[in-house]
Amino acid sequence: MNKALAAAIILLGATTMAATRGTDGYFIGYTELRTDLPGGRAANIMTSRAFVVRVDGKCRREVAPQLITNANTWTQFAGWSPDGRHAIISCGWESSENAAWEDEHKTFRMIPGAWMLDCYLVEMSTGKAMNLTAVERVSHYNSGLFFWPDDPNRLGFQPLINGQSRPFRMNRDGTGKKDLSQEAGFTYGFNASPDGKRIAYHQGYRVYMADADGGNALEIKTGLPFNFAPKWSPDGEWVAFVAGVRENCHPYVVRRDGTGMRKIADRGGYQGWILFLDVPDYHEGSSDVPSWSVDSRFLYYTAKVSETVELMRVSLDGKAEQLSHSHPGVLHYHPSASPDGKQVLFGATRDGVRQLYVANADGSEARPITAVKTGYAAMWAWWQP
Repeated sequence: MNKALAAAIILLGATTMAATRGTDGYFIGYTELRTDLPGGRAANIMTSRAFVVRVDGKCRREVAPQLITNANTWTQFAGWSPDGRHAIISCGWESSENAAWEDEHKTFRMIPGAWMLDCYLVEMSTGKAMNLTAVERVSHYNSGLFFWPDDPNRLGFQPLINGQSRPFRMNRDGTGKKDLSQEAGFTYGFNASPDGKRIAYHQGYRVYMADADGGNALEIKTGLPFNFAPKWSPDGEWVAFVAGVRENCHPYVVRRDGTGMRKIADRGGYQGWILFLDVPDYHEGSSDVPSWSVDSRFLYYTAKVSETVELMRVSLDGKAEQLSHSHPGVLHYHPSASPDGKQVLFGATRDGVRQLYVANADGSEARPITAVKTGYAAMWAWWQP
């Protein structure tokens, strides 16, 4: 193929992606992986590949296949730039020896030389990938890259420093990395408020809110031992999180200033994570946490109803709605509202396989957008802005 033709095809792909927003809808980034390979967690995780698909299920394609250059390497779709022109891709590698050790001891051992995880920005029109966490590198293991709200030239991420995950900030080109933590402790779920002036995270299963530079950290005290995954509402007035005890936690909200904390829904005994493999997984799957509607009026979440895990929605005043009604054994997971607020994206095992679905905001007219085969899963989906 000559260079001119290749460039035209790339341009056509980019133009098609832009033109379909608002008509056929948005593109959705997600990850496909094997789920049934023998050899434990790592053997299946290493098959993970980042994909995009249009909201109507068409135009599926792999993102950044050029990053898969070595054995035991994988990619995962991890987000978008605010303008939707770049995908955030995590690229990981683990040695076979370390993977075997982890499966034997049933715990992670993310040590230098045995693990590598980096965050890339991939330009969707050209496929060009930039490893931002390799610039002025601070860690061999870097996750959770996101664009700082209202500041496209600043990003947040979470490097592993001396065995502890830390909240960091950096410039758009990967320079100027700065630790925002105020004390030692494993930090996770780091994100920023829509105005960029506040951050939230959990540390030691305690939820905190702080200023953008990490100062004036305020612990949100629930009196419960398990507090996890804070998320800012789109209007910046609330933070949602889950709290309770392990395997039995529920959606909570708290105001921006730390007041008004309350439980607003019950998950009916749902353990709170999806087992995304069909072989034993010592990490017990992927956390299944609530997400906000675009207008900040509702939280989408999943809850156990009889013998199913159903798609739910609850208003800030605590009025809960069941949006799906499934046959016994079906599992719903990872709900997310579309940028225009008209649709909701979620995973479900309605056909016996972990597929992605899109429905109206009230859960009606659901349709699959992936068609992975038995032994595979579609996971961790992100709406294109």
